[in-house]
Amino acid sequence: MTSRHRASEGPNSPSPRRRTVVKAAAATAGAAIAAAPLTAALPARAAAQAPAFLHGVASGDPLPDGILLWTRVTPVADAVPGSGVGPDTEVSWVVAQDKALLDVVARGSTTATAAADHTVKADIRGLRPGTDYWFRFSAGGTDSPVARTRTAPAADATVTGLRFGVVSCSNWEAGHFAAYRHLAARGDLDAWLHLGDYLYEYGSGDYGTRGRVVRPHTPTHEIITLADYRARHGTYKTDPDLRALHQRAPVIAIWDDHEFANDAWSGGAENHTEGAEGTWSARQAAARQAYFEWMPVRPATEGTTYRRLRFGRLADLSLLDLRSFRSQQVATGSGSVDDPDRTITGRAQLDWLKAGLKASDTTWRLVGNSVMIAPFAVGSLTADLLKPLAKLLGLPQEGLALNTDQWDGYTDDRRELLAHLRSHAIRNTVFLTGDIHMAWANDVPVDAGTYPLSPSAATEFVVTSVTSDNLDDIVKVPEGTVSAIAAPIIRAANRHVHWVDTDRHGYGVLDLTADRAQMDYYTLSDRTAADATSSWARSYRTRSGTQKVERSYDPV
Repeated sequence: MTSRHRASEGPNSPSPRRRTVVKAAAATAGAAIAAAPLTAALPARAAAQAPAFLHGVASGDPLPDGILLWTRVTPVADAVPGSGVGPDTEVSWVVAQDKALLDVVARGSTTATAAADHTVKADIRGLRPGTDYWFRFSAGGTDSPVARTRTAPAADATVTGLRFGVVSCSNWEAGHFAAYRHLAARGDLDAWLHLGDYLYEYGSGDYGTRGRVVRPHTPTHEIITLADYRARHGTYKTDPDLRALHQRAPVIAIWDDHEFANDAWSGGAENHTEGAEGTWSARQAAARQAYFEWMPVRPATEGTTYRRLRFGRLADLSLLDLRSFRSQQVATGSGSVDDPDRTITGRAQLDWLKAGLKASDTTWRLVGNSVMIAPFAVGSLTADLLKPLAKLLGLPQEGLALNTDQWDGYTDDRRELLAHLRSHAIRNTVFLTGDIHMAWANDVPVDAGTYPLSPSAATEFVVTSVTSDNLDDIVKVPEGTVSAIAAPIIRAANRHVHWVDTDRHGYGVLDLTADRAQMDYYTLSDRTAADATSSWARSYRTRSGTQKVERSYDPV
């Protein structure tokens, strides 16, 4: 593992702990719009009108008969996130079948307290399946924005289509969240999936931004305590594009490492110094508490994010937690990656996943997966191909190169899962993945070394980052420069990879019908521009029954 870099190193100096994109590919390959601290960001007018809803409203985890609603109220001007101050405040909500909130179907109230950082959740039940609803919170004569949400279809419903936005890896300091704005503007999403790294834990300037902090984090230091994590969540929820997307569709979220600390595992993290930064157990508990306070997510087994949602007979979605139970990562190229005593899922979660996939009676079995499951290797390349790629990406020039933070570092779990899919003839399993800051379309072979003679057990669509550095950012070259060189080399060594774009930022839109699952990949013109435009880049699909990816030449 890499060593920690010390606080004395500046934002532009090489940082050993700075997570590189191709943490992903294996190893490391002025002044702009500044966001003031929230204490200063609370305008005088808002302070005078407190309580106020400065962090928007959101919904999540849709069920056929219910939805989870969320907001955070600022009862007085100094009750900023993580402050622990501010009076208890009654917050009411109303849910209606129309945007004007005239046809009310549910209402209620609760108390926002400093003990919960003045966040509020309302788990509404008794709603109709597959239906749009609108909701609003109120406190002390102040109303929140009105937001749209949508319930899931009935469990036995015949559903002709579903559409989900898919995003991951949104680093506040690296740019603006225009990807969220473009998803919000669509108006056609049943829900959107956030596959991890909703926020980042680093101090200001400590994580890759091409050497330019577009807007500094609050707090500016690395977050460690409960107050820190709350304040960082609060900062992210002030982003107008993120608030807009939360107001347009329910989110379905899982966490990855940066909701805690870089390369987190069950007993620690690369970006955590035991003792100097307290105990890992205390830091992990603080991060978990803040996450469940600030996200419209229902805590699942053991207070983690693994759970399952169903969308009629068309699809179910198994959501994984690949941080809470995993063994510590091993060194790149280590034979320990095959150790059967090491795990990425933990025994209970893997058994739960296997049982759910086997029992599923839906057309599609979606798996929300925070790190890539398809193998990624460059060790089989000839020297003339390997050495340029190794130089470009900073990879070892000899032997097998792996990212052991992904499923590549836990091959026994992967073999067991893929063998389970094959032995039980489980079809139409699609992994939806983030983390790697690149876009991929992959078959998931039982044996990558003999593919395509070896069968494909599933498919995988990986979305790139919203803003977090990818390869061209790391080497500071124009967008597309690295991908033009690296993508053909990567595909030559990994025949199950149909497409990879190492350079661009953006999002995906997953469209499901009974016949196919298609991912449309969209890219942004400039992650640092608040008004960045969006354009369609590529589309890939898997046809029902094939377990293989193919290119589609038009977005849905």
